Amino acid sequence: MRRLAAFALAIALLPLAPVAAHADTPPPSSSPAARSTVAAMQPGWNLGNTYDAIPDETSWGNPPVTQALLKKVKSQGFKSIRLPVTWGTHQGGAPDYTIDPAWMAKVKQVVDWAQAEGMYVLLNMHHDSWMWVNQLATDHDAVLARYDATWTQIAATFRDTSPKVVFESINEPTFSGTSGDDENYRLLKELNSEFHRIVRASGGKNATRLLVLPTLYTNADQSRLDALAAELTALNDPMVATTIHFYGWWPFSVNIAGYTRFDATSEQDLTGTFDRVYNTFVAHGIPVIIGEYALLAYDHNRPGIIERGEQLKYFEFLGNYARQRKLTTMLWDAGQFLNRNTLQWRDPELFAQIKSSWTTRSGTASSDLVFLPKSSDITSQSLTLNPNGTDFQGLWYGGRELAKGTDYTLSGNQLTLTAATLTQLAGDREYGVKATLQARFSRGVPWRIDVISYDTPVLSDANGSTSSFAIPTRFRGDMLATMEARYDDGSNAGPASWTPYQQWDTAFSAYTSDAIKLTPEFFNSLKEDSQVTLTFHFWSGAKVTYHVTKSGTSVTGTA
Repeated sequence: MRRLAAFALAIALLPLAPVAAHADTPPPSSSPAARSTVAAMQPGWNLGNTYDAIPDETSWGNPPVTQALLKKVKSQGFKSIRLPVTWGTHQGGAPDYTIDPAWMAKVKQVVDWAQAEGMYVLLNMHHDSWMWVNQLATDHDAVLARYDATWTQIAATFRDTSPKVVFESINEPTFSGTSGDDENYRLLKELNSEFHRIVRASGGKNATRLLVLPTLYTNADQSRLDALAAELTALNDPMVATTIHFYGWWPFSVNIAGYTRFDATSEQDLTGTFDRVYNTFVAHGIPVIIGEYALLAYDHNRPGIIERGEQLKYFEFLGNYARQRKLTTMLWDAGQFLNRNTLQWRDPELFAQIKSSWTTRSGTASSDLVFLPKSSDITSQSLTLNPNGTDFQGLWYGGRELAKGTDYTLSGNQLTLTAATLTQLAGDREYGVKATLQARFSRGVPWRIDVISYDTPVLSDANGSTSSFAIPTRFRGDMLATMEARYDDGSNAGPASWTPYQQWDTAFSAYTSDAIKLTPEFFNSLKEDSQVTLTFHFWSGAKVTYHVTKSGTSVTGTA
């Protein structure tokens, strides 16, 4: 999944445009059975970083799969699972490319467990796409023979399995050594056609099994969609669906270029993507599965890259617009959402928002944070509510409903918390979260608002090396949003030379309570003996400047 980040950068920098016109003659509609199958798969969940992991099931940090896990997933409202499998690390050599029977048995066991729970399964060929299938242009016959042999064995194993098991030809197809997109489209068409031929010819339930075909890179640019539409016309098979992946507007999804909020640009990227998919396929009776969706930088082990309230707004909006466009969605979960050891959601409120979006809208607000400066007088604070078609029902603190007119006022969608109420909530005014409020709406989940006591963070001088440099930081209740880096002449500094706002993790991070760290990659990109001014932007609105200079492998930092 993450290997597409560089490609995403390229497309993210393109200007947004209206939905492009596509082919005058749309592909033939899929059958009602295909459409009903895809609709019944909503919502879906990915068993990510497990059977796709290299070299084995537990290699990327997840425990072995159990039937209890599948029961949990089903109990949370999911109707299907996507089962990503990397086959190539469990295969013998040419000419048979025999899949290890023990590995095939493991995969079949998970399929059987999911079937026992009444769930649909989308089974695919996963990291093989970049491990060896991508060499199709330069090693055509060998790659195609291996691809054919792999799908022949998969098709034979599941030949008589329930139609609720669905096959996906390849994950995120990409090709090396090609002359460009025209050749890429031709190679993907060849792969998809071979996949289709092999599965259909294997007989049994495979003769009418639903088959899912991806666009190039599983990207939803209009040209990618049009190329796949042409493939569907050539196949003329009523039991076919299509798939793309979606991880949000790339700068927002990774926190770069100052895109720290789910703003109008991020919304437009999402609606534009879903509109193109709808207009190209769904409107013509061809179902679409968003086979993976999440945020690229969402990770429970790396909090703060994307602020929590902005995550909530993204998932709320995505779920709603996918429903409007009749798209089946499958959450990419590599263990960052559901803890597979405890079978508990790592962030229950976030999952509640995701689940709610499957059926309705929820109200949100311009922020989920209200900052009160500890060192000065408390004044009234305002947020803008986003009702999203719901009705505001009131504001709660614990089990107590706050009084409109006394504790807060409401003018249109502007919610203002009074100074008196905030003073009471601030208590001893020590740094940190002092109170958590809930804005409740007529449907959906409540919107959490944290009231935080803070002062502007204080950074201290430091010395270090290009391989290890940390800025001693007293956050004083605040949280880092992003970092701006410029040379004295005003030009951009850092690995992302096209923007002054550098990428979290690539250039900087703040995961501890006492430091902001700058990365070796950041320093490797800097000029020798040239002062760089860093401006740290915090969620309170505070900005703090800092200076760093690299000389050889030594770094000096001054506040």
